[in-house]
Amino acid sequence: MSIYVYGVTRAPVDLPAGLRGVGDPPSPLRALAAGSLAAVVSAAPERLRARRRDLHAHQNVLLALAEEGPVLPSRFGVVAADAESVDARLRAEQDSYEAALDRVAGRVEMNLKALTVESGLNDLLRQDPRLQRFRQEARRQPGYETSIRLGEAVMAGLTRRARAAVDEGVTALTPLAAEVQPGPEVEGCVRNTSFLVAADQVPEFRRVVEEFASRHSGEVELRVTGPLPCYSFAALPAAAGA
Repeated sequence: MSIYVYGVTRAPVDLPAGLRGVGDPPSPLRALAAGSLAAVVSAAPERLRARRRDLHAHQNVLLALAEEGPVLPSRFGVVAADAESVDARLRAEQDSYEAALDRVAGRVEMNLKALTVESGLNDLLRQDPRLQRFRQEARRQPGYETSIRLGEAVMAGLTRRARAAVDEGVTALTPLAAEVQPGPEVEGCVRNTSFLVAADQVPEFRRVVEEFASRHSGEVELRVTGPLPCYSFAALPAAAGA
């Protein structure tokens, strides 16, 4: 029977009562121990898709495990052929997995996304000579092409402004993090950054973000997600359970 892998932690594992995994009906969880490590797994559904229900179940399992100790999260959808293959991987990777668990012990991931804002657009137009020229041209010769050029120039200006602001914000947040990792590009975002933060520093991290966002609300919109499992700093490879 194929096995769905949620993550790796230290053995022994006390699984929270009532916690269930992916699938319909939700699958019961179990721990497969190998030496000092354990993989938390369940039966793999026959047809696994990235449904909201299963994504939430995957995340909830990892968050519950992280409350008990460090965990190396699998990305959604990692499936192993059988228990023997999981055991073999745990034993082969014991040293590297132990080091990764030490890396994230007592820490969580906080993700920061930055988006452009249109408030303060008049200030931007006054400050940017290039935008002023485009706007004057659009007024003198209104038309589709000039409108497109003006719109593109405005968006570029808003993006530059938001990036400059969030760069300053990341600089302010970096001392609160053990590590900082740029994330993949996200549509609509000018920057996507993850921070490895001590669990007891999360309130301070949020406070700094909120204060910075308030001061720069006319330049950038900041969205914080977390605490999260440490995907960006210790996630298992896609074939972790294979």
